[in-house]
Amino acid sequence: MWKLILLSATQSLLLCGGQVFLKLAVAKTGTFRLAWAFFRSILLDLHFLASGLCMAAASGLWMYILKRYALSAAYPMVSISYVFGMLASIYIFHETVPIARWVGVFMIMSGVILIAR
Repeated sequence: MWKLILLSATQSLLLCGGQVFLKLAVAKTGTFRLAWAFFRSILLDLHFLASGLCMAAASGLWMYILKRYALSAAYPMVSISYVFGMLASIYIFHETVPIARWVGVFMIMSGVILIAR
């Protein structure tokens, strides 16, 4: 089970990294619009490329996890990404996270611990 937890944590870090890079990419583009200039600016951004690479690596690792482990054990482990997302929002984007969200993440992680046993 520890191998699944380690693989899931790595996959969740890659998934979270992809989301962080995507947010950094779209933050630089200005107002969203359905125009070629907008999409060209996104596609040429290095943060967008890093997002795609992280997402591709996370998807590849997820396929490996699904091949080796039961979905009922593997899927809840993806919830670890909520913790990484909260930490990224604090340390990278300097957001304030209310206590209610931390309680929710604690409850999710408690469920992950129960499933991992």
